[in-house]
Amino acid sequence: MASLGGNILPPDIDLKVFLSGVAGVALFAVGLLQLSSDGNDNKPGLAKSLLLFFYSCFLKPHSVGAKGTQQDALESFYSSQAAIYDATRETLLKGRKDMLALVAAQLQYKAGKSMSLTKSKRIWVDVGGGTGWNIEAMSEFADVPRFFSSIYLVDFSPSLCQVARKRFDRLGWTNVKVICEDARKFRLEDYECDLSRDPIPARSPLPYFGQKRPEHGGVSLVTMSYALSMIPDYYSVIDSLASLLSPNGVMGVVDFYVQSAADFNFRNYTGGLAGRHVNFFGRAFWRAWFDLDRVSLEPSRRDYLEYRFGTILTANSRNNTLGFIPYYIWLGCGKAPFSSSSLPNETIERIDALATESPYLAPVSKQSATNALARAVEKSAPEIRSKAFDAAVQNLSANLPLPSFFYQNHHWRIYYDDRLRKHTQFNNEYIYAFTWEDSRVDERLLQLGPDDVVLAITSAGDNILSYVSQGPARIHAIDLNPTQNHLLELKIASFTALPYEDFWKMFGEGKHPEFRSLLISKLSPHLSSRAFQYWLSSTEIFTSSRGRGLYDTGGSKHAIRIFRWISHAFGCRTAVRELLSAKTLNEQREIWQSKIRPALLSRIVNSLVVSSEAFLWTALGVPKNQLAMIEADHANSEAVKGPNPTAKNTRAHAVWHYMVNTLDPVVEGTHIATDNPYYHVCLEGGYSRRCHPEYLSATAHARLSQPGAFDGLRIHTDELDEVIARITPGTLTVAVVMDSMDWFDPGSPAAAQQITKLNRALRMEGRVLLRSAARTPWYIREFETYGFVGKRVGHRVPGRCIDRVNMYASCWICVKRQNLPPPTPEMDHFGGGEVEGGFSLSEE
Repeated sequence: MASLGGNILPPDIDLKVFLSGVAGVALFAVGLLQLSSDGNDNKPGLAKSLLLFFYSCFLKPHSVGAKGTQQDALESFYSSQAAIYDATRETLLKGRKDMLALVAAQLQYKAGKSMSLTKSKRIWVDVGGGTGWNIEAMSEFADVPRFFSSIYLVDFSPSLCQVARKRFDRLGWTNVKVICEDARKFRLEDYECDLSRDPIPARSPLPYFGQKRPEHGGVSLVTMSYALSMIPDYYSVIDSLASLLSPNGVMGVVDFYVQSAADFNFRNYTGGLAGRHVNFFGRAFWRAWFDLDRVSLEPSRRDYLEYRFGTILTANSRNNTLGFIPYYIWLGCGKAPFSSSSLPNETIERIDALATESPYLAPVSKQSATNALARAVEKSAPEIRSKAFDAAVQNLSANLPLPSFFYQNHHWRIYYDDRLRKHTQFNNEYIYAFTWEDSRVDERLLQLGPDDVVLAITSAGDNILSYVSQGPARIHAIDLNPTQNHLLELKIASFTALPYEDFWKMFGEGKHPEFRSLLISKLSPHLSSRAFQYWLSSTEIFTSSRGRGLYDTGGSKHAIRIFRWISHAFGCRTAVRELLSAKTLNEQREIWQSKIRPALLSRIVNSLVVSSEAFLWTALGVPKNQLAMIEADHANSEAVKGPNPTAKNTRAHAVWHYMVNTLDPVVEGTHIATDNPYYHVCLEGGYSRRCHPEYLSATAHARLSQPGAFDGLRIHTDELDEVIARITPGTLTVAVVMDSMDWFDPGSPAAAQQITKLNRALRMEGRVLLRSAARTPWYIREFETYGFVGKRVGHRVPGRCIDRVNMYASCWICVKRQNLPPPTPEMDHFGGGEVEGGFSLSEE
């Protein structure tokens, strides 16, 4: 696409001819592979179009015309190829439809949420729109003549504009106006009379140089498709777009780029860095290549765009058809996150209050966030602030856009710095694709009510969804692994945007062939930029015909695959299918005892696989300290200490006995085919309509898909200690820490520090729910030392399940009965620096 064109000075002719010859051979070969016919009488055939394209781009001398203007330069380049422009760009200009689908989804979400957003306010300006391809392509995602009241295609090439006019005459779209004009000079008020601002009295006109463009306009959508890289004076064009975009408007850009990580590594406002770095050879080659075609790939174009606007979503990709050309898709909005009902500082203060449980839920108006921080510093007892607030103040003080989390449609996800080692250590992979805690038991033990404020570890998010369905005032979901929170975000977005059948395919069956389309057109308005990037790069999880779906991914897939391998090796795959079809417990028990148990719990499998420390961590998430607790309990068991011991005091035997005491009672006491989804998903790779977690029921979907169902949820990507330390004291009522306390070194101060922080954050009578691989974990005494009373509410005995998972030896609730004195600087995050030892369920 074109807007202002490229460099009007011709490059060195000898170098141009040489390189264009190489380029021509390569691209022409690709074109011939896609050649099917020569078209019709009205338009050049594909073969002729490709030849004309190569001649115009690489061989034809381009003059600047008699006047030497930029428009002359554009015409020299486009006049000979205007008629074949669309036919020759389909393969080269990737990502255009994705960008259009994304902006359409954003606009449709805003239109559905705000009933005041009438058709008369829905205006689209396509800058550098060229032949109008974008506008016609938008019809796949919106009813263009009805959804937009006015559309302005602004381009500086008369030849391309002429093609566009013919296109819209053919389509009969009277709401589209083609404006052949320098994009810097385009004024919406020149064409939309009802949008004029402050009419100027006829007798006292402002002088020409006294006219000032407004800070924002009335345009709902601005798009640029492969135009920014062709604009010499791109700073002024980007600046002019800010005066077009309305406060609630959306901007979409797709274009080529090359960039080094050194350029953007220290920016927190880019919306995520996944796939953005291009190596040295790629940067050098593609910049030289596109210089031949007057396309400039210097990083400053994208950098200034991101500086001038706020980032909603961004994605970096490669054109795999033509040599992995890097391109990006970017969605943005006004730099200040404001609307007609709130000011920038109000948005920041509100997000901060919801992340910290601050009692100051009504922010002070008409004062900046910087001043708000200054007021807090002046107080003798400073307010607790979230990391999101700290980042916002830092950016505003430097005149930078806010982190992209502030520009999302929902404020579920709290700001985090994805560059830190504590987040990157997980290598962009979650460990758990499903949660291993029995939500039915949690619901019975906790009995959450509308006044509860819950803090819980995210894991795969299943239990978080169970807690949300019970209707507490707030839930803080915490995980150090960003991808675990990406998975929870995906589930929340799917509840919000998808009908039940699509939701079931994704999370019941674990596969959906249309996932990529749903992600872009339905789910994207409800995801943070980083979560969107992750799932856009991981669509094969749900769509691959060769893959086994969601539940064969993540670290836990290793356990499932090893079981599958064992069942194949021992010839019991048929028995597994029989087990899942068993109609009664007796039938299930018989299949287990006679066909599956001899293989799965054989001593050789245990010695070679299950008792391996690497397997226990990688596949099951069992850290060394938890493994030591299992060994200690086994050493003190009757099987070892009795007069006729039946087991040896070794790790292999300890793990084997632990597995026996886990699996045998599950098979003996729960019907896997109908009422144990935790083992059903491991055996089958998915759930069934008869057997699934509560959140996958149609009833749960009807409840959680209601507007506002997740307004009380906050997702923190951080250590447990860090989040607890930033929550206002005495505001939590429940903390669910799963088995994370098992990860501490016995006797280390880390456990005492975390328990002290929990005491500080919880109200009196607040509860901590935890599970342990030990029957009586050592840290219960630590809880009792620091103001809690511990009670074991479940324990596992041979032959009996503690719950449907039966993976833990005990379950405890510790109730706060005493307030501790104020923390010393060594114990307080804000007085003595960060305290090491905080954990997430997925932490290494």
